[in-house]
Amino acid sequence: MKISMKTDYAFRVLFTLVEHYGRGPIPVRELARRNAVPKRFLEHIMLEMKARGWVDSTMGKQGGYVLAKSPDKITAGEVVRHFDGVLAPIGCVSVRQYEHCDQKPVCRFRRLFLDVRNYAAKRMDHTSLAAVFQGLPVEDEDIAAAQLVNGAGI
Repeated sequence: MKISMKTDYAFRVLFTLVEHYGRGPIPVRELARRNAVPKRFLEHIMLEMKARGWVDSTMGKQGGYVLAKSPDKITAGEVVRHFDGVLAPIGCVSVRQYEHCDQKPVCRFRRLFLDVRNYAAKRMDHTSLAAVFQGLPVEDEDIAAAQLVNGAGI
């Protein structure tokens, strides 16, 4: 699974808002600057997140955006599904965006990707923004330490 830049930007901004939860609004210009997101693109993302009820906005000189819901009430799965549509790594194991495959009757790796989809969906649907925020940033050593083919192709 690979998320879109739109989802990446949404997560960046959401975590800035989680960090400042309960401390008042942050202007969109400041959110864009802190998260290296083009302001015009971010304005569209913020409108979508406002429509979902995740953020709220205040107009005026002291205005900006705040989380409208507690960070423990928004899951990573909700965010990815909203912006990217699905969590499935291939179309033939997607429920919402199913794509027919001629190899379906004989395919052996479809089961593997179904398991990957199920694991990713369960993990993301049970992980709130608050829980993710409590974790530590990933270090390069964490990525290279994977016991999977020395990290090749991961």
